[in-house]
Amino acid sequence: MRAPRQCRKGARLFLVFALGATTTEAHLVTTGLGPVYDGIGHFLLSLDDVLPVVGLALFAGLRGPKAGRLTLLFLPLIWIAGAIAGLANHGQPILGQIFTACSFLVLGILIAADWELPTVVVAALAVLVGGVHGFFNGVAMRGAGLRPALLQLTGIAVMLFILVAVISGFVVSLPRAWMRIVIRVVGSWIAAIGLLSLGWSLRFGQ
Repeated sequence: MRAPRQCRKGARLFLVFALGATTTEAHLVTTGLGPVYDGIGHFLLSLDDVLPVVGLALFAGLRGPKAGRLTLLFLPLIWIAGAIAGLANHGQPILGQIFTACSFLVLGILIAADWELPTVVVAALAVLVGGVHGFFNGVAMRGAGLRPALLQLTGIAVMLFILVAVISGFVVSLPRAWMRIVIRVVGSWIAAIGLLSLGWSLRFGQ
């Protein structure tokens, strides 16, 4: 009984920290190692970007190798394209918060349900997530200048490629059915974070 209680406690703490992270405004991270590493640090410290990518990679892995490969191709490319568009435009933070919460919720539900969507729909999800999250990344990077922002995007694209390749490849290789159930449980947690974040954004968003 002790282990399940510890797991539940850990899940609650995870939800609290994740909810807090998704309601903060985007910020630039300075590592002192250059713009590429600043981009990597910005991405890794932004749970509102990391968690949808993890969710998308998990779902792509559940849908098989082809879906994983298409996600690996489209997500970094569309993310960069969206970020370049964001560099030239202004975005509303509350819209970014609401979309982030909705992406948590939708991806979490898809994972939890292990929904048999066609590969082309998974690729469309990668385009949507990459385009919108990339756009708001670009908005956050406007103050850095064009050249540093593009170098930061290079770091982000590298991290996107690594995360999707590792996570989707891991899920595809799972040999037993009960292991897929564990992934579906993770999806339910992501959906719970999305539901809480959406309520928080609608109630307290500026």
